[in-house]
Amino acid sequence: MPLNDLTLRPYSAGLDFEVIRKWITQPREHAMWCAGRTSFPIERVDFDRMLDDIAVRCGDVPYIAAEPDGRPVGFFCYSLNGDTNEGMLKFVMIDPEQRGKGYGKKMLRLALDKAFAEGADRVRLCVLSVNDGARRCYEGLGFTYCGTDAGAFAYENETWDRCHMVIEKENH
Repeated sequence: MPLNDLTLRPYSAGLDFEVIRKWITQPREHAMWCAGRTSFPIERVDFDRMLDDIAVRCGDVPYIAAEPDGRPVGFFCYSLNGDTNEGMLKFVMIDPEQRGKGYGKKMLRLALDKAFAEGADRVRLCVLSVNDGARRCYEGLGFTYCGTDAGAFAYENETWDRCHMVIEKENH
């Protein structure tokens, strides 16, 4: 599928929530996605609260990656720190039926194009150490490791590190 077949648009709770809430079906997967910031299964009130919180604190805007017919295939939040010209991606999620088909990379390329066009010199994200699929996707796009918070998140009887990754504009 060509990259230009996907488009980014602002997330609309009324249009999108009932679709994306079904994408995370297992508690462990949910913990890897949001580190416990919403209930499992995802409920609208908690999801809206999380989005409102990061919008107020960080300026995050939620986006949907959609097929030409409007069907959502991906979700993420993005903010730009104007003082440092550094973008931040959060809560990246892909429809499980589309995982492994390149949709994540396609969505993130569009997100990076948007971020760099809007003034970011670099874009950062965090990923939990156990989230191998996401880490491979980010590495494949050119993100590199720039730090780790050891033992940042506990899930059941496991402790996961939070890995910080960055991509510079000139490496995109």
